[in-house]
Amino acid sequence: MARLSVNVDHVATLRQARGIDEPDPVWAAVLAEKAGADGIIVHLREDRRHIQDRDLWVLKQVVKGQLNMEMAATEEMVGIAGEVRPDICTLVPEKRQELTTEGGLEVAGNLEKMRAVVGSLHEAGIAVSLFIDPTSEQIKAAHQCEAEVVELHTGAYCNAPDEPTRQKLLSALEDSARLAARLGLKVAAGHGLNLRNIHPLLAFPDIEEYSIGHSIIARAVFVGLEQAVGEMLALARSAASHAAAEAPQRRL
Repeated sequence: MARLSVNVDHVATLRQARGIDEPDPVWAAVLAEKAGADGIIVHLREDRRHIQDRDLWVLKQVVKGQLNMEMAATEEMVGIAGEVRPDICTLVPEKRQELTTEGGLEVAGNLEKMRAVVGSLHEAGIAVSLFIDPTSEQIKAAHQCEAEVVELHTGAYCNAPDEPTRQKLLSALEDSARLAARLGLKVAAGHGLNLRNIHPLLAFPDIEEYSIGHSIIARAVFVGLEQAVGEMLALARSAASHAAAEAPQRRL
């Protein structure tokens, strides 16, 4: 059954808008895990626009499941990760002017640097995920870097302007997940996913984990965080049960 990791960055965004101490993303992480989330994700950005260093340190003590630190591939962030020791670090591209991560990490074109960063994190005993666009070139490069996980960027699929484009991007995600799994990589998917557009991806057996933040936090404004997480988990589990029921028929 696929795992769900919840990104609590946007809780910190709301806190930072007023420059006070609430709402606390640590408490959001506690509620998300109480509702059944398998892991918690936070992106410690270089500009500290939402998650702060304090949040990461406290989360390390509080989170019972997997703590995933998203980070740029910089010397500063590698140093912080080595001190905090999250369970896994996801390397992502980062621009100061962007509202949110705009695309996948360019691994193939920066192979030597990525290998060095992955190696440094491994030396600190931290597993590594690479947030990449769903292309064979990037997946093969991630494998060469010896990352344990690839997180496929689903943003283009979620924002597809029409159905033919959406189907083309969906096929690319399925093919990419299959290739990554064949190379021995664990596969996650994330960015822009919500209760409406995640359905087709739940049918892909090679995707082991879904990383979701904005849509869950947005839904939580109206129904509460525990219910918002619970709804996403219920959808994922229902899809998994349906796929398991169909599997014997497909083998006939």
